[in-house]
Amino acid sequence: MAFSVRVRQIAAPFGAAPGQTILDAAFAAGHDYPCGCQSGNCGACKSHLLAGEVEMSPYSDYALTAEERAAGQILACRAVPWSDVEVAWLESDEVASHAQRRLACRVLSIEPLTHDISRLRLGIESGGPFTFSAGQYASLAFDGLPPRDYSMASQPDEDTLEFHIRTLPGGAVSAHVRERLRPGDMVRLDGPRGISFLREKHTGPILAFAGGSGLAPIKSIVERALTLGARQPIRLYFGVRDERDLYLEGHFRALEGRHGNFRFTPVLSEPSGDTARRTGFLADIIRSDIGEVDGARAYLAGPPVMVETCMAALAERGLGRERCHADAFYTEAERAGAGR
Repeated sequence: MAFSVRVRQIAAPFGAAPGQTILDAAFAAGHDYPCGCQSGNCGACKSHLLAGEVEMSPYSDYALTAEERAAGQILACRAVPWSDVEVAWLESDEVASHAQRRLACRVLSIEPLTHDISRLRLGIESGGPFTFSAGQYASLAFDGLPPRDYSMASQPDEDTLEFHIRTLPGGAVSAHVRERLRPGDMVRLDGPRGISFLREKHTGPILAFAGGSGLAPIKSIVERALTLGARQPIRLYFGVRDERDLYLEGHFRALEGRHGNFRFTPVLSEPSGDTARRTGFLADIIRSDIGEVDGARAYLAGPPVMVETCMAALAERGLGRERCHADAFYTEAERAGAGR
């Protein structure tokens, strides 16, 4: 028996087959619905349950907290109706509303940035135009391999798309990119996705925290803000294990030289030798560096544990979760280990 789903932002109700999630039912009916990972990890499809009952499949506490669930919020990608339901997706202060595209792209260049991170540049061959908000990501598929999500490091108005791809131990896709991908190869791109995008109307301080290849979306966000003429303080902390894991430092130092309101701070968590750089974990740096947070927004990208500990540290400083923006990225091994 199909149940009726009414979404406040969609004109007509649609049906959900037994066992079908609200998100899948919306897609099947030809409707757009805000979403990201579609696996209960990111929170992009967070919605108010206004009427009816749903069963929630397992999801990350990061994507939907116990307090949010108790307040009547759900994840459309994990919510299966048990009755006719009425929902409304959350309205952000700004909504990244871009057409979803499937692009055929050609590899323009592939180069190492560190011992385990490569910079991939793609040119769009067909399926465009492609627009996105700084900080969003897309799904890339290489040579018949399973698709993987990677953030754009480039600017929304650039012709070339840039991605930073870390080679993962045992990762077939990332190993293909590092070892076998060549200029001229074709790549399929689906997107854009994600909720951790630059709020361009925001005029308060910007706090940015990146770990490893999480620098990609943060690079896009910081550069976009500066390109738009942002005058508020912008602070970027880049956390890596050791010196060999740092990259693009010269690029950000040059931005510091051109923009007096921007400051870049690399942080080493496990330096192999003596260093004059900041050391420790980013969450501890937040506790020592960040004071006044009135009017600030934070953007975070990197390993889930880094994002979660940094958000907790920011909360201690009084920066509410609604003013912290992050998309949760899990490796396939992490997803499997968590039963996702």
